[in-house]
Amino acid sequence: MKSIFKVSLLAATVALAVGCQKEEEPKTEVAPAAEQVEAAKTVSFATEDDKAAYAIGVSFANYLSTSLDKPSEIGITLNKEFVLKGIEHVFAGNPELNEEETRAALEALDKRVAETMQKQAAEKAAAAKKAGEDFRTEFEQQEGVMKTESGLLYQVLTPAEGEMPKDTDTVQVHYKGTLIDGTQFDSSYDRGEPATFPLNRVISGWTEGVQLMPVGSKFKFVIPPELAYGEQDTPTIPANSTLVFEVELLKIDNGEEAVQ
Repeated sequence: MKSIFKVSLLAATVALAVGCQKEEEPKTEVAPAAEQVEAAKTVSFATEDDKAAYAIGVSFANYLSTSLDKPSEIGITLNKEFVLKGIEHVFAGNPELNEEETRAALEALDKRVAETMQKQAAEKAAAAKKAGEDFRTEFEQQEGVMKTESGLLYQVLTPAEGEMPKDTDTVQVHYKGTLIDGTQFDSSYDRGEPATFPLNRVISGWTEGVQLMPVGSKFKFVIPPELAYGEQDTPTIPANSTLVFEVELLKIDNGEEAVQ
């Protein structure tokens, strides 16, 4: 895992920007927005080099601020006052940590961040798995719900008598995908056009389920994580998620394959 801090040019540049700003700012406290407006009024650039130097300071300060905020999201609080002290002490030539101690402290922080994130991710995944199991148990009791040997649950919403695809076929479908709490993560309806893809190139819950559908029908599928994305964690689909799809099979289209 890369260190969330870069102690070299980054720290030095931020120190220069912060140190100069601290000398110029009044002692009275003002809101951050007002502080920025005041800085814009009082800082003048005699040369393009001055402007570039200031821009580097702003850019790196923004990066550093983000680096400080992220650990707070997982319960690790990094005091900005100590960050400023470290920067000031380096420029004054009297840092209280040598290079080896600084590296060790940052490596320890990286380790704590990684361990905390892994623990929270495991807890989140376990909670999602349990919630999915409860949801599937309840859904299975609904009228007309069928369960396959693999654990896939499906319900026929609109019956039809059309041809049924094989796993080697390319199909055209309209669909909507949600998490068990109703949060939508994908929809061909919203894109305004159906999706066409080879049936053997999607998640196994889809490959199995769509083969049960006659052309013209509409099914509801509840797919356990092992038939979906498993422990893979994405911004829209958390690890161990049970997925809910409503799918309309429009046609079997083997003339020209196209991925979704």
